[in-house]
Amino acid sequence: MSASIEIVAVVVTILGIGVAAQVVADRLKVPSVLFLIIAGVVVGPEGVGLVDPAIFGDALSAIVGLSVAIIVFEGAFHLHLDRLREAPRETLRLVTVGAFVSLVGTAVVVRYALGASWDVSFLVGSLLVATGPTVITPIMDIVPVRDRVASTLETEGVVNDVTAAILALVMFEYVLLGSSGLPTLVEKFSVRLGLGVLVGCVVAGVVWYLLNHVHLSVENAPQNARLIVLIAALGAYGLAEILAAETGNAGELGSESGIAAVAAAGFVLGNVSLPYREQIEQFKGDVTLVVLTFVFITLASLLTLSDLTGLGLGGVVAVVAIAAVVRPALVLLCTAGDRFVFAERLYIAAIGPRGIIPASVATLFALELGPENPAAKTLVGAVFLVILATVVIEGGLARHIAQGLNVIPMRAIIVGGGRVGRALGERLEDRGEEVLIVESDDAVVEDLRRDGFSVHKGDGSRKDVLERAGADNAKVIAASTADDDVNLLIGQLARNTFDVETVVARVNDPDNVDAFEDLDVEAISSGMSIAWSMDNVIERPSIARWMTELDGEGDVQEVEVTSDRVVGTSVADLQSELPADCHLALIARASENRLPRPEETIERGDHLTFIGRKAAVREARDHCDGSGVL
Repeated sequence: MSASIEIVAVVVTILGIGVAAQVVADRLKVPSVLFLIIAGVVVGPEGVGLVDPAIFGDALSAIVGLSVAIIVFEGAFHLHLDRLREAPRETLRLVTVGAFVSLVGTAVVVRYALGASWDVSFLVGSLLVATGPTVITPIMDIVPVRDRVASTLETEGVVNDVTAAILALVMFEYVLLGSSGLPTLVEKFSVRLGLGVLVGCVVAGVVWYLLNHVHLSVENAPQNARLIVLIAALGAYGLAEILAAETGNAGELGSESGIAAVAAAGFVLGNVSLPYREQIEQFKGDVTLVVLTFVFITLASLLTLSDLTGLGLGGVVAVVAIAAVVRPALVLLCTAGDRFVFAERLYIAAIGPRGIIPASVATLFALELGPENPAAKTLVGAVFLVILATVVIEGGLARHIAQGLNVIPMRAIIVGGGRVGRALGERLEDRGEEVLIVESDDAVVEDLRRDGFSVHKGDGSRKDVLERAGADNAKVIAASTADDDVNLLIGQLARNTFDVETVVARVNDPDNVDAFEDLDVEAISSGMSIAWSMDNVIERPSIARWMTELDGEGDVQEVEVTSDRVVGTSVADLQSELPADCHLALIARASENRLPRPEETIERGDHLTFIGRKAAVREARDHCDGSGVL
């Protein structure tokens, strides 16, 4: 068989296995990286022998470099500024102080658990700084934690991928290839990072200008836009690598300035206005999936069983120490403050799986050192053992960990981001609810995100979209689109499939109200709502004016009594504990509403309606549901 046919057969085999692994991963709701690594080992020379990376020869490192560039670009493209604002201080600490603690802590663990030299220990530590988006993003897709938690993990992954790639390469040259002096190390790291960021920003600026100001032909404009963005990612990588080489800032394995360039280009393009964004994102996602499949299976096929088992008990100790001691220590240190509750800090500490950057760069280092070099065996074994363990345990149990720590919020999901959905979202957020808007229109999604709303893009009438939005953990789903058929389908899914406690729907045609009520969906007729409001103005003008003014400073909220300190107290005693600007207006018990009497005793499960100023009402609500103390 000719070499070209063998290469074709290997590539087709890799991609076929990769697609199968992705399907299985989606089915089991775990990161596909786990199955890709296992598949690579099975089909590699140590397994059935279907894939032999040696067939790619010296081109393998270049192929891996370009592939990693696409993967990092994809992750950075989805890193939006509005999400970064959720946890700016904590994120900055994680990618600076946290990265340093990870480097030093991991190096110490490898030194004493595996008996490696300090050189190799710091090399392993620099690689395992990375918690890549290729693993974090799939976890966040299936675990709907609060946006501030998800954005912190995803930002850390993207930034530390770049940091680890450049730091590891500079460290490799410094400790193993004869470079000397700490100033040289710092200088090379800074120059390569700065050069990459500069090239990435320039390339992003050129692409933005082309897509927004150059006519791309009406028929093929979306296709041309996708191709321009893809070439921009590859071009930024190649240009940064070439410039680094020309200026003497590249070593034997390159400079990794290209990784910094694609990260910068992706981040800039992901946060500016681009036409055909939806088509670009879909195309990039498909390309990234193919590239990710190829890289992981190819690199995993280079593994041997002895690489993992050769570390013995020390390898197990190292993995446990890195995941259960070093990671929690750096996260708890960097997230100190009042932005995260303690359970959220523990969750961030528990989710630190490693991904493509450590795997790819460690393999390239091993190829450079030679297969029989003890340093290469320790390097590859330690890195892949940590990747496997963290992906299997942290990735596979991510949702269970979140449920155990109770960090998945009970969300209010609004389907439809038009005027009604936006106004409802504003009111609910103003009352402290965790609101997520599901919207399919690109322009509306961008407007909502720009205004600070949390948005999940997709068709909210589809079960899989609602599931990814966290419908199985929602306390409210509101269908607010202008289409009654769509709202009816959303209500049916929310009630029958996800068993949501409160399901409310906008009804545009009053004749459809009965259909919604048959599904036990609270129907709000648009026409009747307007009629009621007009009737209030005519017959009850004072109340109408008061309700209008209420939106400014006042509030009305209902809460279920769950707090032991409230159960058994009288209405008079409870009222005496409430803030001066809050009043108990209504008690609902067993579907019966009545005005509160001073001598009446509050029972568990009662629904109390409070009226007054916003801050006072929220304080009373928290007092009754056990989340606060008056």
